[in-house]
Amino acid sequence: MTRLGYQIPNFTYPDVAPAQLFGTVVAQAAEAETSGFDTVLVMDHFYQLPILGEPDEPMFECYTLLSALAQHTSTVRLSSLVTGNTYRNPALLAKTITALDIVSGGRGQLGIGAGWFELEHDSLGFEFGSFTDRFEKLEESLQIVLGMLDGTRPSLDGKWYRAREAVNVPAPLSKVPVMIGGGGERKTLRMVAQYADESNLICAVKDIGRKLEALAGHCDRLGRDRSEITVSLQTSACVAPTHDEAVAEYEAYLERNPAAGVRRGSVVVGDPDEVGARYAELLTTGVDGFTVNAPANGHIPGRVSVLGQTLAPLIA
Repeated sequence: MTRLGYQIPNFTYPDVAPAQLFGTVVAQAAEAETSGFDTVLVMDHFYQLPILGEPDEPMFECYTLLSALAQHTSTVRLSSLVTGNTYRNPALLAKTITALDIVSGGRGQLGIGAGWFELEHDSLGFEFGSFTDRFEKLEESLQIVLGMLDGTRPSLDGKWYRAREAVNVPAPLSKVPVMIGGGGERKTLRMVAQYADESNLICAVKDIGRKLEALAGHCDRLGRDRSEITVSLQTSACVAPTHDEAVAEYEAYLERNPAAGVRRGSVVVGDPDEVGARYAELLTTGVDGFTVNAPANGHIPGRVSVLGQTLAPLIA
């Protein structure tokens, strides 16, 4: 399960040519693996998100990238954070996750959510629909995907999707963990309680307690043992060996990408002692761990290692 995950959310790096791009991503994944992260995750988007850059900045298709990273890593789990359900037929998604699990030697993980980036849908021809539509689709999709992953050959004649004794051969090498991303208390966390092994919360720190209470309430109603579910918090950090280096690297990032300034107060910036202290505080909220991205300086050699070495002892 994801207790400490390193997410790679951007592929726009200063002075890195397109031919060097994949190597820069591999280097981050390799540092994450050797410094204590248990999972490497990439976004499932086709356009860059507004808070991270412009829509036409580089963005890899996530499952092609994860399968490639499987050949350059050996122990970390590999996952999207998270798959936009609206982009993929559920049976195809089950086959994709299974292929990832097999080519990685049993390290595949399914991260999934309802989808939300309307510009991407409109530009690329994916049906967006209403909020209710997307969550209905997610629930139907989970019934097909999970049935195929566990080999029960699911059938469904749903409002949005259909399957008839859907076969998935070869099967995954082991049980594929399922992470649902988001923090919606009525729909998302109920689906976590019903279908998932992990919850990745995206919310303000002050709201974490209420989210955990909502999840526990859904587990009680569904007869699920809440302790079976790992809860991680999505976070951003910029760590460097010294405070001044971390601040300089973060300010350089904001100069390259002014839109990211809206998140200034939520990014943990500092030296290892400062960053470690802040994450230790976050653990007192009741979460089990974190997913962490480092868009400001993750591409700088050694920075992901510093991040992992700082945070891994807190999770052990």
